[in-house]
Amino acid sequence: MKNIDVWPGSRYPTGATWDGKGTNFSLFSENAERVELLLFESSDAQTPLAVINVTERDASAWHCYLPGIGPPTLYAYRVYGPYDPAAGHRFNPSKLLLDPYAKAIDGTIKWNDVLFGYTIGENGETADLTMDDRDSAPFLPKCVIVDQSFDWDHDALPKTSWNKTIIYEAHVKGLTKLHPDLPPEIRGTYAGLGSPPVVRYLKELGITAIELQPIQQHVDDRMLLD
Repeated sequence: MKNIDVWPGSRYPTGATWDGKGTNFSLFSENAERVELLLFESSDAQTPLAVINVTERDASAWHCYLPGIGPPTLYAYRVYGPYDPAAGHRFNPSKLLLDPYAKAIDGTIKWNDVLFGYTIGENGETADLTMDDRDSAPFLPKCVIVDQSFDWDHDALPKTSWNKTIIYEAHVKGLTKLHPDLPPEIRGTYAGLGSPPVVRYLKELGITAIELQPIQQHVDDRMLLD
């Protein structure tokens, strides 16, 4: 594994934040007893590039700073703590965890019983109380360190007054997937949303602003795919 310098970092902001020289990681867990940060070269990698023992803790935020580590490095966590379902604790370090504040995800979930923290298939009142200690890493996508800087060039906010504002609520895919004037390769994408045909259509309707419906990463439930 690769040797990496580890600095204390900061509890804020939450998530992985690249500053141009390194990345600050911060993860909230009030009841965790130990946190490991794993770095990967690819979403399907079986072995992490490095495993960082996160030792700094401030107000239930576990944090560290890794100089020289930045985009597009992939990462995830293993969190150690009590496994006590009756008390609401299901810590299981065998299960790789995604950062709830990750700015991007790479790869797709590969549904498998190994992804669950408890043993699938057991019956009775204790069906979901037995810990599954198989490693879930090969079946889970990974978080991505993202460079959020962007050159807006000469773009500026339109500053439309509220009394003249008409907001159009839309999904990126729903608005563009079947648009006849878009090339197939950009239908259902941000590129399609910002393309001249779609912008022209919205302007013809008199729309002054778009409110995008949830754009966060999501996972289709296993039952919907089986």
